[in-house]
Amino acid sequence: MSTTTNILSLNHASFIVADINKALPFYIDILGLKQVDRPDLGFPGAWLQLGSQQIHLLELENPDPIDGRPHHGGRDRHIALNALALAPIQAALDKAGIIYTMSFSGRRAMFCRDYDGNTVEIIEQTQ
Repeated sequence: MSTTTNILSLNHASFIVADINKALPFYIDILGLKQVDRPDLGFPGAWLQLGSQQIHLLELENPDPIDGRPHHGGRDRHIALNALALAPIQAALDKAGIIYTMSFSGRRAMFCRDYDGNTVEIIEQTQ
């Protein structure tokens, strides 16, 4: 068996955040994710459920620069999430004063950054 056929799916993606209490509203209130139990790992953080996958937020010192990132998140490392519709998320981002850009590809997709500069792509799924 080759290693490429042994990988089943993505389990989780992790983002470093400066303050978990400031980071959580973006993921819970704007994106609508649910926080789930997390073991004590010796540092603050949170696990957020996303279907059968998770996003892990780690409150640790960030070795990456926050400033100087590309304006359009599609030209930066990111995670991509599927959504039923972009409009409710755009409204929540607008209300929170968070800037987003639409995909340059013409797809119904947008890019935004959390309060720590981590990029999230949201792709509207066609039915």
